[in-house]
Amino acid sequence: MQQNVIEVHQVKRQYITKKGKWKKTKTIVDAVKGISFHVKRGEIFGLLGPNGAGKTTTIKMLTTMLIPSSGTINILGYDVEQNYKPLRSKINFILGGERNLYWRLSAYDNLAYFADLYKIPREVQKEKIPALLKLVELEEASDRLVETFSKGMKQRLQIARGLLNDPEILFLDEPSIGLDPVSARKLRLILKRLNEKGTTILLTTHYMYEADELCDRIAFINKGEIVMIDTPANIKAKLGSGATVECTIIGEGTRNIKEQLQARGFNLVELKVEDEVVKCKAQVEQPQAFISALYGMKQFQIVDLSIMQTSLEDAYVQLIGGEGV
Repeated sequence: MQQNVIEVHQVKRQYITKKGKWKKTKTIVDAVKGISFHVKRGEIFGLLGPNGAGKTTTIKMLTTMLIPSSGTINILGYDVEQNYKPLRSKINFILGGERNLYWRLSAYDNLAYFADLYKIPREVQKEKIPALLKLVELEEASDRLVETFSKGMKQRLQIARGLLNDPEILFLDEPSIGLDPVSARKLRLILKRLNEKGTTILLTTHYMYEADELCDRIAFINKGEIVMIDTPANIKAKLGSGATVECTIIGEGTRNIKEQLQARGFNLVELKVEDEVVKCKAQVEQPQAFISALYGMKQFQIVDLSIMQTSLEDAYVQLIGGEGV
């Protein structure tokens, strides 16, 4: 059996905020409300949820940047509160965006600076830094100043920085935020290669397709609580029964289409109405029954129709944000 390298048990994190004219009124905010989960060695584990759900707070506790208000976190056999110093040399943390780099230095000099902080001998750096730049496809930009880099190049350099200490676990908080599709794809390929070499990865992301492609298991977190943990395939099977049907319809009868379809027991996950044009999306167990119901409504005309397997995004909307129609 795979060993658990991260064990989180009933962890809470509270903040105290002050309100009022003189900031005298104290309010306790529960950012994380007693979450529990584990991550196995060699997994890519995703933590997904809306803004303010507690993702970043959780990852900061896992990386020893914040102390839990209660509960326990054990990583690689170390308690994050009692034994954080020896743990820090075995993990690394990468933020999304363009932070944590020195723009007036070259790519090589950035890595050399951080390697010195990790007390990596200069002779070792001469082999390690070029190898990391090659891994993230920046070997030809080694001597360029970081201020000339694109967002994607900066983020790949951050990946290289995060690998300087050969971490057993790599934590990434929204690593592909703001990247164009080509750069995001390169980043995913790099993470896959790292994982194939044995690195355990825990990441947060808002991009469902990214989580679906990368993650072995996913935890959905909402309002500080974990609401589901499973593989992407199982999540889609549990929450997205059948298929997703998208259609565009026109006609006078479209005004009451929501009520008509819900009366027939169909689950609408999205509905957009513009004049007499309606675009709707439904998750259904029997697509043919839904289509037959549409064609049975004579008041309007179907001008576009598609049937797709349920995506992780559909499952996410149903679990966390499904009341928007």
